[in-house]
Formats: sequence, C-alpha cells, structure tokens
Amino acid sequence: MAKKHELSSTNGNLPKHVAIIMDGNGRWAKKKSLPRIAGHRAGVKALQKIVNFSAKEGIKVLTVYAFSSENWKRPRTEVSMLMELFTTSLQQRFKELHHNNVRLRFIGDLSSFPEKLRQSMTDTEHLTTNNTGLKLVVAVNYGGRWDITNAFKALHKKISDEVMAADDISEDLIGEFMCLSDLPEPDLFIRTGGEKRISNYLLWQLAYTELYFDDCLWPDFDTASLETALQWYAGRERRFGRTSEQIEHA
Repeated sequence: MAKKHELSSTNGNLPKHVAIIMDGNGRWAKKKSLPRIAGHRAGVKALQKIVNFSAKEGIKVLTVYAFSSENWKRPRTEVSMLMELFTTSLQQRFKELHHNNVRLRFIGDLSSFPEKLRQSMTDTEHLTTNNTGLKLVVAVNYGGRWDITNAFKALHKKISDEVMAADDISEDLIGEFMCLSDLPEPDLFIRTGGEKRISNYLLWQLAYTELYFDDCLWPDFDTASLETALQWYAGRERRFGRTSEQIEHA
C-alpha cells in the first residue's frame, strides 16, 4: 500500500520515456575495496530491478547508457571484462525480459564488438521483437555526436542521389535519421553518481528533456530512488517555449 501511496503523488503524470546514465559502478566498488568489475556486476542487478519496476508501472520506453564510445579509453582489462559481462548478462537475462513482455533493442556502433556479443544482441532483439510491453533501449558504443554525424551522412547521400534537395532539410527531417526516431523523445533524464553533465548522450533527443541528477551511485539506485525521480518529474511544468499562462489555458 505504501508504494501505491508514494506513486499517487505523481498524479498519473508518468514520463513516457526515461533515459538514464548509470554512473558510479567503479566508485561503488572502490568504496567497498572490490575490483571495478564487481561494481559493474552490481550495476547489472540494479538495472534489472529498474527495468522490472518501469515495466510494471507503465513507463513505455527506458533507454540506458551502458557503454559510451569514449569508454574504449578505459584500461584494456576492464573493457575486456565488460564485454564478457555484457555477453553473459544477455544470455542469462534475455529469457526473463521476453517472459515479461519487454522488447529489447540496441543503439550505437555495434561493429566494434566481438562477434559473440553481437550475435547475442541480435538473438535477443529477434526474440523480443513482437513484445508489446516496455521498450528497453541499450546504448552501447554510442555517442550523441556519432548519432548526429550518421544522420548528416544519410542526408548527404539522399541529396547526392537526388532523392531530395538541400532545401528539404528541416529539424523534423533530421530527426527522422537519428537513433530512436520511431520513439517519443525522452521526457525525463536521470544521471546517478553525482556528476552533472550529459556526457555525449542523446544530444539531439534531450533538447526539451527534464534533467534529474542523483548523487546515489548506480548499484545503490533502487526503485525508491526512481520513485523519487518520478515524483520530481511530476512537479515540473513543461512549457516547451510557452508561458505558464499559455499552459494553464491550453
């Protein structure tokens, strides 16, 4: 009953799309004198709880930043262990996602990943493609600038092939070539770990997103933490350039 009471403070104003940067795994492990990979394993368990909660509460889309294009700069041993963790996590969790009617997809430059991992991604996407519940989007080897660059490359090819003219380019048209173009833009962005930046994540898509920062390290971010973020979001007035008076009389 307590959980329902807490969520009632959102007045039914749940975000359709939540985007998360899951930051703090390494610092969580360091605080506990554990190897960094232990923090990443704990982070996977935290994500599982957030996915289950989001699906149950009716959030339509959850996009999480699992591995940025800049993360390749980390120590080689950590990157190698992360690749193995991605693979084993997919193999262990994808049936549960499917059972819970979650549809999984990946965005980013997947060509840099080992073949075994790419195959696991493809298998999981294929298995869940007809599911109608929560859409879970995992950004891996993803960067917002990479996303925008790819969109402009696609537009340039259309112009070169005379499929369209340069004068046809508009914000809406550019958006059609971005990752997540078929989904609503994020309503709520959450970053854990205390950092207050978006770190090259969904640069185009976050233009009007509400930004929420939590000092909690990702492995400690639980359903109560998410509920607090949802309550904060429910209290926001989203004007999209309009005045409060216009919103009131809309």
